[in-house]
Amino acid sequence: MKKYQVVGIGNAMVDVLARADDGFLDTAGVQKGIMQLIDMDRAVDLYDRIGPAKEISGGSAANTIAGIAQLGGRTAYVGKVKDDQLGAIFAHDLRAQGADYATRLAPKTETAETGRCIVIVTPDGERSMNTYLGVTEFLSPDDIDDAQMADADWIYLEGYRFDGPDSHAAFAKAIAACKGAGGRVSITLSDPFCIARHRDAFATMIRDHVDLLFCNRAEMLSMYQTTDFEAALARVAAEVDMVACTDSGNGVHILSNGARWHVPAVPTDIVDATGAGDLFAAGFLWGLTAGYDLESCGKMGNLAASEVISHIGARPETDLRTLFAKHQLL
Repeated sequence: MKKYQVVGIGNAMVDVLARADDGFLDTAGVQKGIMQLIDMDRAVDLYDRIGPAKEISGGSAANTIAGIAQLGGRTAYVGKVKDDQLGAIFAHDLRAQGADYATRLAPKTETAETGRCIVIVTPDGERSMNTYLGVTEFLSPDDIDDAQMADADWIYLEGYRFDGPDSHAAFAKAIAACKGAGGRVSITLSDPFCIARHRDAFATMIRDHVDLLFCNRAEMLSMYQTTDFEAALARVAAEVDMVACTDSGNGVHILSNGARWHVPAVPTDIVDATGAGDLFAAGFLWGLTAGYDLESCGKMGNLAASEVISHIGARPETDLRTLFAKHQLL
């Protein structure tokens, strides 16, 4: 048995969560419902404009790893923070969930700071993310431990990470070490605009290395540059062993080896949609590595997602194993 069920690689961030209406988004120049990269000056300006905010450790893949760890999974995370206050908070929170986290800290002398994502949540529960990458942008191949990757059943790669200058090389090193030891590779597409920036790189990785693809409907359509959802699903199913494509209130479509399952969404009053895809992946990957069938994995993913969108913040507040047991999945 390998040491880890899942090792995640992504942008290590602290989320700054605030509520505002659509009028604020227009006034502040924030595009609704997507992730925008911003610099430090813009981060400071936007922080000054928002009202009361809540700071919570985040980062897409880190949220997924935290969810798997909360379920009792054997996990580790790779993502860069600075030796500063937010970096210490991030590291503490992830380790407290039970995940291994040993990525080398950027020194205090580094000009860039620990990354943060200013998440503005509108009354409809939609989140608009404004991301200052900071030092997490500079994760490099030197931060990838070959032995750790080789000791993982699966690695989980965050699409947002494609924006870093050395990200492709870091991913390539992780993939080679993992697959060389018989492990498998999963990736989340993360965001339509991220796909637009790196479509060719995504396409090559999906075709040549990915065993399990996570995405939502908008990301799938962006990836294959079509408005035909069924055609996009058919294309990706021909390239990847397993696909889990979430479709908001319509649940999730799972495709593997010519078979297809549709798992309905769990009816939920949405408070904050931040982390829905991250926790879906957590539930799905935990179920998969624990030996459950794909339909059950989809149900676990949907339940984990429903929990996280029922409150502010992208980390679960309810014990997920208890939730799964309540729905007779364990």
